[in-house]
Amino acid sequence: MEEFVGAIFGTRKPAWAAEMRTELIRKSIHLLIGLVPTLASWNLGFTVALLGSGIIVYSYGEFLRLRGFEVVLISRLTTMASRKRDAGRFVLGPVTLGMGALLSLLLYPEPAASIAIYALAFGDGLSSLVGKSFGSIRLPFTGGKSLEGSLTCFLAVLSAAYARSGDAPRSAAIALVATVAEAAPTKDLDNLLLPLVTGLAAAVILS
Repeated sequence: MEEFVGAIFGTRKPAWAAEMRTELIRKSIHLLIGLVPTLASWNLGFTVALLGSGIIVYSYGEFLRLRGFEVVLISRLTTMASRKRDAGRFVLGPVTLGMGALLSLLLYPEPAASIAIYALAFGDGLSSLVGKSFGSIRLPFTGGKSLEGSLTCFLAVLSAAYARSGDAPRSAAIALVATVAEAAPTKDLDNLLLPLVTGLAAAVILS
């Protein structure tokens, strides 16, 4: 992963490359959440159980890690994906990520549930990578998020909503709501806020 980041961003400072390596790992996990709607269409109960058990297993692994025990895979992934602000703390991101997808499945009908999860996976995941890589225009009151990242979020959610609904104007309205939610300075809680707000918007707008 370090060689990959270095090859792409070799002209940047080492600290920035290290930050991007962490972000790539974090957002790769985000993108995997995009598989949830496909799994749910096959077996909703199994998917809900998988998400719930994943949250429990990860939380227990984090509990052990903070007490000095090495948990196979979980501790390694947590360390690799942790930001500086997470040092010595319970890393909440994977919990809120799983909860965001789980609540979307439980609270919203289709296609709103799928759109909410795709917003979490691709809207948030891709916007962060683009914003950190190419973002130069900072948006006020967003905690440092960029216009480039927000535009990426809008396009990602627009594409997902249109693919599921076939309605371009309504998809654009959903994408706009998702973009505003993603830009809010909520840190790890955006994994809950973004899918819940997007799912609600999709359920109302597409009804």
